[in-house]
Amino acid sequence: MLSVTFLQALIEAPTLMAIRATELVFAWSLTIQTLEYLRMGQYTANDAFWSWQLQRADIPNAPVRALLDVLFKPHMHQLHLLLRLCAAALLAVQGASLPLIGFLFVGNLLILIRWRGAFNGGSDFLTLVVLTGLLISQVVGAFGNVQLGWQAGFWYIAIQAITSYFMSGAVKLLRREWRNGSAMTIFLNGAIYGPLSATHPLRNKWLTLMGSWGFIVWEILFPISLLDPRLAAVFCAVAALFHFLVFWFFGLNRFFWAWMCSFPAIIWCSAQFSARFV
Repeated sequence: MLSVTFLQALIEAPTLMAIRATELVFAWSLTIQTLEYLRMGQYTANDAFWSWQLQRADIPNAPVRALLDVLFKPHMHQLHLLLRLCAAALLAVQGASLPLIGFLFVGNLLILIRWRGAFNGGSDFLTLVVLTGLLISQVVGAFGNVQLGWQAGFWYIAIQAITSYFMSGAVKLLRREWRNGSAMTIFLNGAIYGPLSATHPLRNKWLTLMGSWGFIVWEILFPISLLDPRLAAVFCAVAALFHFLVFWFFGLNRFFWAWMCSFPAIIWCSAQFSARFV
């Protein structure tokens, strides 16, 4: 009996580790995002240039607009953000539950409406993807099959993230400025430390050409990460480096943590896929 229990624990351990890693990293990502929103409170007041009074005209339905008028009052919005911060801490301490993830999911939709669909582009997309994956896991689990719920949630997150990397590489491949390497110089000229000096290494044509093609090939080949979890770990490590560079040069700290949230799901799905089909 003891040996059977131990064997079952070994089988379930990778799944439990992936669940806990996703919950912890995502809780940290949500905390950073929420603190940023709270810091911007003075800019979303009624007399500020990101006032809801200016944006409410985007909502054509009068009853919905009236409800949002209440929810997006400055003090209500701040209260929501404080509750979101508490929910993120609860996620880190006790893990996911249907009420908790449901609150975070609905709250995230409200924040997206408040910022006309996206405040920070790709990081908002991945935040919604991970929240949807967590919601899938909890809804399916509520019907009695917790393992199936996490499988479905992880696969949703992994497929969305891998497809995003692939599509990003495919788009770069179609753009001449990425194929000839000039895109890197163009973007970095407008970055935090830009424009680049005349002697900066990234003004070297061959260096930017290799860098551009390195990113293109890495992103397009991302789907093969499903063939082996060790390969998935390498692809995710390169992704972490890429997103850290985006943070370093462009100040987009959200991107790093938002995309990191998808890595446990990618590696877990790779292990599952390779065990069954490779």
